[in-house]
Amino acid sequence: MDDTMKPKPAAALKKKEKIPRQPMPEQDPKVRRCNFQEVPFGYPVEIAQLEASRCIHCKKPVCIDGCPVGINIPGFLREIRDGNFVEAARILKADNALPAICGRVCPQEEQCEKVCVLAIKGESVAIGRLERFVADWERETGNIQVPPIAPSTDRKAAVVGSGPAGLTVAGELAVRGHQVTIFEALHKPGGVLIYGIPEFRLPKAIVMAEVDYVKKLGVDIVYNAVIGKYLTIDELMKEEGYDAVFIGTGAGLPYFMNIPGENLIGVYSANEYLTRSNLMRAYDFPNTDTPIVRSRNVAVIGGGNVAMDSARTALRLGAENVYLVYRRSRVEMPARIEEIHHAEEEGIQFNLLTNPTAINGDDKGRVQSMTCIRMELGEPDASGRRRPVPIPGSEFEFIVDTVIVAIGNGANPLLPEATPALKVNKRGNIIADKDTGLTSIPGVYAGGDIVIGAATVILAMGAGKQAAKAMHEYMMGLER
Repeated sequence: MDDTMKPKPAAALKKKEKIPRQPMPEQDPKVRRCNFQEVPFGYPVEIAQLEASRCIHCKKPVCIDGCPVGINIPGFLREIRDGNFVEAARILKADNALPAICGRVCPQEEQCEKVCVLAIKGESVAIGRLERFVADWERETGNIQVPPIAPSTDRKAAVVGSGPAGLTVAGELAVRGHQVTIFEALHKPGGVLIYGIPEFRLPKAIVMAEVDYVKKLGVDIVYNAVIGKYLTIDELMKEEGYDAVFIGTGAGLPYFMNIPGENLIGVYSANEYLTRSNLMRAYDFPNTDTPIVRSRNVAVIGGGNVAMDSARTALRLGAENVYLVYRRSRVEMPARIEEIHHAEEEGIQFNLLTNPTAINGDDKGRVQSMTCIRMELGEPDASGRRRPVPIPGSEFEFIVDTVIVAIGNGANPLLPEATPALKVNKRGNIIADKDTGLTSIPGVYAGGDIVIGAATVILAMGAGKQAAKAMHEYMMGLER
């Protein structure tokens, strides 16, 4: 075929634009607000293939650069288009051991999809939805394939925490032939994936299936093992014989606003509220052992994904009114657009440009109302968002019986406090090399939220991949 017969990039783009981005079927808002079942149903086969066919297969696929773990996106989209789903899954899992999770909760709209060429004049290819489709198809049809495992290196690695960073490191090292053990503080694996993200957004069965895949690679998991108490880093290396350690303990320390009334009965951190519901199944009390407050009027403070998760959980637990209280406007909300949209559809009431100044209680120490002040936006602050400024004389009070504080989390302090040689910054985050994850202790690496603060699943996984590569090189360089 000569050059005159080859499709030109512009012509190809125009052709693909004729196929609109395919919506994903989902539960009706009036139905789903009363249950904990997953909201989207996922793509059926024919729709997935149609959506995948929208990819124009650029010469320089910038979507790969937009992915923190470097997935060969055009490659797996091509296989979906052609109906080769087993091969699509193989391509995906070459760079991402947790595609069913990432396809559900990662902000593709700010990463791979944001730089998709089709987004210049229209809508990007639905990369995240197609990632979910492939992972779900593989699991549901039983076509899960374990990649070849390298011969044993006779090296041992310990991974502290079974969240997305820890699972990624463990899988990457196991494939390279290392003996890997994950030490998990809780009684179930998954970290924030299992205790922080609600069932209606990320079903527990999906998390467990992804964990099972990592275990099939040869990874062992020890539960109820709080490193820093159960064993120290020093003991892991000197007494237990681990050649390298990865710390992926996350950002589990909740922040509060330090306003009057935060110690009243009925005030929760989002961490506690979601952990009770997600991990402890408090929504099924008394059939489960963990209770949770039954509320009528709930205020959730914050504008991120955790705030959306908390508000939508409160609604499903029977609240009559759920108010999202956020000090900036909708434009500045850090939550995913899809999560904001779902929350609004379900009836969450948004109180924007509003900031709490006090939580008020009754004579029994229980929450009965919250005092707030109206805000206006001033000049941008260090985050690039316009700084909220109080409007004098705009204070008001509204009735609530439960307040959930979802304004962010800090680094889990337990392990650093038990490891004096481990350097941390002023916020308590472990200081680690941005390219390798190496900490101030030789052979000890760290990544994910414990290093960069509360962020996304895929960023934690990207850090895990980098650390695994560095740990492999370090261990292979040890003398035996």
